[in-house]
Amino acid sequence: MNDEPKKFQRVMAPRSSVLSFAVLLSTCLLAGCAVSPDYQRPKMDLPESLSSKQGNTNQPGISQSVAYADERWWSFYADPVLDRLEDEALVHNADIQVAAARVLEIRAQLGLSEADQYPVVSANARGSRTEVTTVGATPLPATAPRIQNSSRVTLDASYELDLWGKLRRASEAARAELLAAEFSKDTVRLSLTAQVAQQYFALLSYDAQEAVVRRILEGRKERVALNKKRLEVGVISEYDQLQTEADEAAAQSQLASLIQARNKQEAVLALLLGRSPREVMSGKLERGSFGKAVDLVPEGLPAELLLRRPDMKEAESRLMALNARIGVARSQFFPSITLTSYLGSESALFSNLFSGPAGIFQFAANVSQPIFNAGRVEYTVKAAEARRDQALAQYKQAVSSAFADVRNALSAQETAHQVLASESARSKALGQAYKQAELRYQNEISSRLELLDVERNYLQAELNRLDAERAQRVAVSDLFKALGGGWQVFDEVRAIK
Repeated sequence: MNDEPKKFQRVMAPRSSVLSFAVLLSTCLLAGCAVSPDYQRPKMDLPESLSSKQGNTNQPGISQSVAYADERWWSFYADPVLDRLEDEALVHNADIQVAAARVLEIRAQLGLSEADQYPVVSANARGSRTEVTTVGATPLPATAPRIQNSSRVTLDASYELDLWGKLRRASEAARAELLAAEFSKDTVRLSLTAQVAQQYFALLSYDAQEAVVRRILEGRKERVALNKKRLEVGVISEYDQLQTEADEAAAQSQLASLIQARNKQEAVLALLLGRSPREVMSGKLERGSFGKAVDLVPEGLPAELLLRRPDMKEAESRLMALNARIGVARSQFFPSITLTSYLGSESALFSNLFSGPAGIFQFAANVSQPIFNAGRVEYTVKAAEARRDQALAQYKQAVSSAFADVRNALSAQETAHQVLASESARSKALGQAYKQAELRYQNEISSRLELLDVERNYLQAELNRLDAERAQRVAVSDLFKALGGGWQVFDEVRAIK
């Protein structure tokens, strides 16, 4: 009768030990969860919507209530040449290739971080043949052979218990850094496509300006030829003839400057496209046409739309990574528990290496607890928290800057629309005045100076109009860039007449 309680105690003792260990492990895991702060998106005072009502709201545009990303935002211009150039840049541009390689590097680092959460298993084999001295400090027994052989084969394993979440938080930080690298690549992509579009429109503008100057130059050449005949018959003096030749030379000089600027623009665009040195030196770029200018006046876009900008996501991902790094630093306050073991065989004779008596194994646990390190761990935690605070401030500043970009882009687009309308009206009026001045000069009603003055004003007005068309298209691309890309258009796009 007395043996049963003892048996019961013997049975319950291991169970109590298991229960105590389970409670201890649960406590450790709960403590591990409390080591690192969980990430929460910072609260920002955002406007209700991205309003474009900043002055004249009667200009044509697009009104829509729902918006989402469109990677090929430049298709809005409906220019097949621009589409091909953008595709070429996305494949061959060096910045895009560097960003893509950076993503691969960070993905590999994530793999290394996640691998730390699993055991490390390795196979080891060792063989040795040793001759021992008989006259050393420790005499060799007479029965022991001087030459000794040893063979050993083991399967080794080691594993660190992640009780405090150090490895999990490191993996979480690595995943956030991978997201940041992906978003950084998207930021490079968005910036590149905007630059290609802007440089392409600048090239088209130079082509159009060159055509205008050539047209003026042809008129001045005809005037020089006409005045030569008039000089021969004595209608005009040599002084008048020299003045018309000087006017022709001035137009030639202006044309040469435009050609130089256009060639430089071609080189800039070729570099953005990632073309080879041979193509940069001698390659020609395909041209499209300006077409009709189109304004974007988005209405009712939610302010949260701006948070999907790739640079915003990149900044937030870096904030998440640094927040997780705090947990990695804090875990150093707690013990580090490492389990190691090996299983294998060891024998003096290789023929007995895999026999039963040659079997060996070991299982060991190592616990390391920092006692005194002059505050190194505490300083490491403070440094991690400071880096997190820096990233938080940078994220908030980036969000504010993004909204400033949208505001400036909307304002620039409205200004570009007004400038284009004014310069177009001015060019049209001066074009008619130029035709009349030409007739008056040919009929000797007005002087050459009067004609030249009207002609210069008309030329400058045409150049200004073409530059205003370029600025209007650039303003549209800046708005797309500020919003992080395009959005699906549900209403009909109305072109400026």
